[in-house]
Amino acid sequence: MKPVTWIGIVIVIIIIGGVVWWMTTQPQNANTQGAGQNTATTGPSGDLTGTVSTTVGTGAPMQATVTYNGTSFSPSSVTIAKGGTVTFTSTAGNIWIASAPHPVHTAYDGTTASVHCAAGYTGPAPFDQCSAGPGFSFTFNKTGSFQYHDHLNTSAFGTVVVQ
Repeated sequence: MKPVTWIGIVIVIIIIGGVVWWMTTQPQNANTQGAGQNTATTGPSGDLTGTVSTTVGTGAPMQATVTYNGTSFSPSSVTIAKGGTVTFTSTAGNIWIASAPHPVHTAYDGTTASVHCAAGYTGPAPFDQCSAGPGFSFTFNKTGSFQYHDHLNTSAFGTVVVQ
């Protein structure tokens, strides 16, 4: 065989190898956010028919538990889905979970502790326990990253990320 023929064969093999490598390294399903599967079939006329799910989930859990030992929270950061609930428990007596910043607690709903903890308050639920107790649960209906602290020990803080 002539050298030109060998060079052509080598180029074709390299191209085929590159295409095979590229095809095998691509994700099988580009939708990795928990969306429903796309399904399609062909009808009697050969037309493509089917449905596409538009539901997309975050994959974040709906519940999380944070434990307080008197000096720190564990875990110090949790991630939940919008509408999910975080339960705070203490192994060291009472805690007072409150959104940042101390002492006003405005980070979640924009109202101050003196407003949303006042008797008769009827606004949106604040991310604030409003008094000390052995534990506290809160359902997050807004997305974002929300810092919190123990109002009884302001050096103890953590973060809830809501997706």
